[in-house]
Amino acid sequence: MVPVATAVPVFIGYTMRADYKGKSYLNQAVQINSMQDFQAFYSLMSGTPPTPAAESQQYTPIYHILPAQDTGDVTINGTALDLLPDPSTIYYLYSSIKLFYQNGGSTAYIISVGLIGPPPSPSKPLTFGRPLVNPNISYDALYAGLQVAAQESAITMIVIPDSMLLQEADNAKLMGDVLSQCGDATQCCVPFSRVGLFDVYGAESPDPKLWNQDGNIISNFRTDVGMSDFLKFGIAYFPFLKTSIVEDSAINYHNLGGGKELAAVLPNATVEPIKTILSQMQNPPTTNPPSPLQLENALLKASAAYSHMHDLVLEKINTLPASAAMAGVYTMVDSNKGVWYAPANVSLNAVTDTTLQLSDLSQGTLNVDPITGKSINAIRLKPGFGVMVWGARTLDGNSQDWCYINVRRTMIFIEQSLKLAMQSYVFYPNVASTWSLVQSMVTSFLTSLWNQGALAGSTAAASFKVAIGLGITMTADDILNGNMILSVQVAVSHPAEFITINISQKTQS
Repeated sequence: MVPVATAVPVFIGYTMRADYKGKSYLNQAVQINSMQDFQAFYSLMSGTPPTPAAESQQYTPIYHILPAQDTGDVTINGTALDLLPDPSTIYYLYSSIKLFYQNGGSTAYIISVGLIGPPPSPSKPLTFGRPLVNPNISYDALYAGLQVAAQESAITMIVIPDSMLLQEADNAKLMGDVLSQCGDATQCCVPFSRVGLFDVYGAESPDPKLWNQDGNIISNFRTDVGMSDFLKFGIAYFPFLKTSIVEDSAINYHNLGGGKELAAVLPNATVEPIKTILSQMQNPPTTNPPSPLQLENALLKASAAYSHMHDLVLEKINTLPASAAMAGVYTMVDSNKGVWYAPANVSLNAVTDTTLQLSDLSQGTLNVDPITGKSINAIRLKPGFGVMVWGARTLDGNSQDWCYINVRRTMIFIEQSLKLAMQSYVFYPNVASTWSLVQSMVTSFLTSLWNQGALAGSTAAASFKVAIGLGITMTADDILNGNMILSVQVAVSHPAEFITINISQKTQS
C-alpha cells in the first residue's frame, strides 16, 4: 500500500493575474510547490520573486487618514486620527500564500476566481464601525471556485482567506458549502477526503471586552456555521494574526492616500524639507523627478509622525486570517511526525502577535460550547515561546469520535489509502485467495501505522481488525453482484489535551 498525501490545501481567491505562457488559468486548479510557482502564474512579476521595492505592485491596499470617531489609531498634534482602509483594495490571498510557505507549506492548489484591479479613483475609506467588506469579492465567484476544487481528488484541505471580506451572511453560506463538499459523498469526486479550515468573521479587530458575549463574533460564528451533519469536517481558528509577511520597504505614501492627505495632518507640513517632499509627492517635477522610494525615505527621515503612521498601516496590512498559516502547520507536522499527531503546541513563523490576547480562562469558552458543542481553536501569544497554536479540535466538539483534528484527518488518510490500494484488485476473482492477499496487505499497512504511534493499543492486534470473506463481510449475493466488501476497524490515538498534576504533602514519619 502507498500512503496518500495528507496535506494538500487548495487556496481560492483573487490574484493580480492568472495566466502562464499566454494561457488563462482563471477558474482552474493549478498545482504549485513553492512561492516561485505561485508568482509565475499569479504575480505581476512572472518567473522570479518580486524584490521588496516591487512588492507593493502585487498588492496595494489604500488607507485614508480621517478625524477619529473614537479614541483613534494615532494622535498627531493633539488630534486623534483614524487610519481607515478603502475596502475595495483589501485582499488576503497573496499574503496568505506567503504565510503558508513561511510555516512549512509545500504542494498546494490555487484557484483564481478573479483579478485584482488597480485602486479606484477616487478612493473611498471604510465607514467607521462598519465590517470590512470588499465589494469586488463575490460569493458567486468563490462558490464557483469551490466547485472547481470538487473535481481535484488530491486536495485534502480547503482554505478561502478572501471569504473574510464577504458580507457575513455570504461568508456563512460559503462555510456551509465547504462543509457540504467535505462531508457529502455526492459533492466531491473523492468523498470524505478533505477538511475545511475557517476563521472567525470579524476577528481582525475583536472588541477586547465584548468579543465572547452573546451577539458578538464568537456566538455569531457558531450561529453562522449552523448545525450541519458535517461539522466534523470543519476546523476553526481564532483570532487573526499580526504577521511580518509584508516588509517595511514594501509600502510607501501611496498606501496612505498619497501626499494630499498627509499634507493636511502632518506637523510642520509647511516647513522645509517636509513641505517640498509633500509637494513633490502630489506634483512630481517634470525634470529629474525623485522616485517614490526616494520620497518615502526622505519623509520617514524628516517626520517622526509620518514614520509612526507608516508603522501603523504596515501592522494593519500584515493582519491576516490564521487559516493559511495553519495549512502550513498541518503540512509541516504531517511531514515531520505524521497526520496522527495533533497540529498544536506549535509556534508560528512570521507571526509577531494576535489581534486579541487570550488567557486560560477566556480560552475555556472556545474549547467546547456547552450548548452547540462547536469548538474554536485558540492561537495565543506565550511569553518565551512565541505565538502558539493552542487547540486541536474540529467544530464537532461534543463528539467523542470526531472532536479531535488528528483523529478526523487520520481516518481520512487511512480510508483514502485503502481506496487507492484496493483499485489494484478491481476485476480480480472474488475468491478466497484474493481476500487473503487483501487482508495481508491491509494488515501490514495498519501494523506499520501502529508501530509509528498512529493507533492506540498495547499490541497491533488490540489496535485494529481486518475482516473480509464469505460469511464474514459478504454474502453469496454480494459475490454474484460483483461486490468485494472489506471491513476495517481501527483505534486511533487521541491527544492528551488536558494535563492534570496531583501533588500531595506527606507529613514526616
